Amino acid sequence: MFDFSGRKVLVTGASGAIGAAIARAFHQRGAEITISGRRKEALQRIADELGERVHIVISDLSDMTSVAGLVPDTIEAMGSIDTLINNAGITKDGLMMMMKPEALQDVLKVNLEVPFRLTQGVLRGMLKAQFGRIINITSIVGVTGNPGQANYAASKAGLIGMSKSLAKEVASRKITVNCIAPGFIKSSMTDVLTDVQKTAINSSIPMGEIGNPEDIAVAAVYLASREAGYVTGQTIHVNGGMVMV
Repeated sequence: MFDFSGRKVLVTGASGAIGAAIARAFHQRGAEITISGRRKEALQRIADELGERVHIVISDLSDMTSVAGLVPDTIEAMGSIDTLINNAGITKDGLMMMMKPEALQDVLKVNLEVPFRLTQGVLRGMLKAQFGRIINITSIVGVTGNPGQANYAASKAGLIGMSKSLAKEVASRKITVNCIAPGFIKSSMTDVLTDVQKTAINSSIPMGEIGNPEDIAVAAVYLASREAGYVTGQTIHVNGGMVMV
């Protein structure tokens, strides 16, 4: 199901748990993929695991010069981009009253401005091809808010609003723009939680457990598929029932 043979997919933040799972899911279904991030060794391990049809483009998304080169370098490697997965993001948590300006600026830049710039970069080719898929990985806190994450929540809420606006702009050209909002997902961040913390989190989730990166990956595969061509401007919540909207 969902054949991606001949498709060209760019995944940012691919060295993390969710990004790597997304890259694997597309590759397993026949796509040619470019995986991007800052950690060359981690990206190389993924590329070695997957084999052919994988390209690596190193990019530091805190550096706008590096950001500007990501799409052109990817197009040079693959010839085109028909699917963009804006997955990379950062956190710089703290209470708003004590938050330094750079904590707001840095998070907004990487989590919101960079997806905006990368999306601009791929749009011309998608418009010419009359086909494209743009998927932005947002967060449950972009809808609910979260104490100590005013900057992060604002960036993720902004990503949802941006996606809805763009979806209306490009829908007539058969380009869809959607978001995925993960809840608690197993990653290096959750690995360091104590058993007590994990129990408390699990008790807040109706399904009773933290999700897996693959849960996000399969949602991305669906949204990027040709079969999902009539789905646009939506936010798919993958959180085990923790929040229902």
